[in-house]
Amino acid sequence: MLSAAAWSAPWPGLDLPDESAATQIRELESKVGQLEQAVESHAVIDQAMGVLIAVGRISAAEAWDVLRETSMSTNIKLRHVAELVVTWGATGHLAADIRSELSRRLARTGI
Repeated sequence: MLSAAAWSAPWPGLDLPDESAATQIRELESKVGQLEQAVESHAVIDQAMGVLIAVGRISAAEAWDVLRETSMSTNIKLRHVAELVVTWGATGHLAADIRSELSRRLARTGI
C-alpha cells in the first residue's frame, strides 16, 4: 500500500525533473514544433513543384528555381508562394503579380 506522501505526488514513484531537465524538455518541444512545421512546408513546396512540372513541362530542379526566384523577386515567403501555386493548380485562380512573375520565370526555362 502507498504512503500518504506517495499519493500527494502527481504520479506515485515518478520524480519531477529538475530545472535543467525542464529546460531541455521545453527546448526539445520547440524543436519538435519547428520540425513539424518544416515537414508541412516541405509538403506544400513539393506539391507546388508538381504543379509547375506539369504545367511548365520542366524538371524538378527548374521548378525549384522558379519557386525560389519568384519568392525572392516578389518578396513573398517561399511557403506562401508554394501555397498560392497549389491553390492555382486546384482552382485556376492566381493573383496577377504572381502569375506574371511565374510566367516570366517559366519562359526563362525555355518552354
